[in-house]
Order: sequence, then C-alpha cells, then structure tokens
Amino acid sequence: MSKVYLMVTIANRNIGSKMMSFYKEYGQDMILGTLGTGTANSEILDYFGLEATEKTVMLSTVTRERWKALKKGLQKQMNIDVPGTGIAFIIPLSSIGGKKALQFLTSGQDFEKEEETVLKDTEYELIIVIANQGYNNLVMDAAREKGAGGGTVLNARGTGMEKAEKFLGVSIAAEKEMIFIVTKKKDKNAIMKAIMEQAGMDSKAKSIVFSLPVTSTAGMRLQEEDRSEENA
Repeated sequence: MSKVYLMVTIANRNIGSKMMSFYKEYGQDMILGTLGTGTANSEILDYFGLEATEKTVMLSTVTRERWKALKKGLQKQMNIDVPGTGIAFIIPLSSIGGKKALQFLTSGQDFEKEEETVLKDTEYELIIVIANQGYNNLVMDAAREKGAGGGTVLNARGTGMEKAEKFLGVSIAAEKEMIFIVTKKKDKNAIMKAIMEQAGMDSKAKSIVFSLPVTSTAGMRLQEEDRSEENA
C-alpha cells in the first residue's frame, strides 16, 4: 500500500539544473519548477550557512517508496545535508481529483491506492490547481461558485508533459499556472468538483487538482468576518 505526497525541493538557483537532472535519473519526470527568493533573517542564514539568493523551487508527487530512494540519493549524490545546498520535504496529499490525474502524477511508480488521507482536527485544506497558463480566472470563477475566497497564482514550467497524452488522453502545454486556494475542509470536495467540471481536462485549462491538509492557519478568521459582513 502506498501514500502519495507532494515533494517540495528548494535549492540555490545555480544547482537547479543539476537537481532536475538528478530527479530525472530516478524517473521523476513530471516536475513543476519556478523561482523564489530566500527570506530568512540574517541570524538564521548564518546559522545554516545560507545566503539570501535566488532559489529554484520544484514541486512533484511521489509515493512513500519513491521518496525513500530519493532521500538516500539526495544525501549521497547531491549532498543535500551540507548547509547551503538546499532542502527537500514531503507533505501528504489528502485527495486527488480523478483517476487519470492520479495515474499521471504517479506514473512510473509502484502504487496501490489507500483510503483517503485524513488528519483529525484540521479545519482547513489547501487546494492546489495546476492549469495551462492564462486560465486562472476560469479556475477561480468555478471555485468561488462553491464558496472559495481568493487564491494565489504562481507561474511555473512543467517537465514530463509528453507523458500526459498517455494518461490523460490530451496534450499538455509546458507553461503552467499554479493556483493555491485555502478553504474549509467541509467545502473542499464541492470546490474541487466544480473546478474539475468547469476547468478540468475537458476544458482549455486542462487542470489537475489535488488537496493538502492544513494543520494551522493565521488570518483566515478575518476573511470569514469580511464575508459575513458582505452577506449581512
């Protein structure tokens, strides 16, 4: 039995290409990459031997077994334990929108479906939508119909998109937008369903959607108060 995780890798930009090649050696083809900037204060940077430089941020999905292999390789081949190299971590996915999307995200990995991940006492979920560039409004319109508030959009470029036709039956463009939507757990399924129906694989957006459990939030209560006032 396997669980599916979102793997996040953050590394200095100058080793981004090397890190990407490392993942491809392990069969990790479908990766979304974007740029970021380190924001840690000087004391933390000094403690870990890091510099405030441009970062490469890579997102991919892995099974538990794939992560075990990658972790060993990151330590032995990429020396990720050396301060200043980077970090990699995994977050359990609580659900994935559709069988085809699941097969695409876990392609090349041995996978046997477990029951949906449930973390007790979590009130919110993070919905992540990966869509073709230029369609975030279509995604957000669908999400708002089911009670979603705002979203955050990141531009990214995907690798391994040539495998999409095999699993999804469609060609997928490399240029992507990632839309992050934090919502109450009780609203998650309705929002994901609306996105799949209106901005999913049968639309020009070609969206893949999945969710992550959020164990702690700050600022959500203010958003809810604003909505209450609007509805009053």
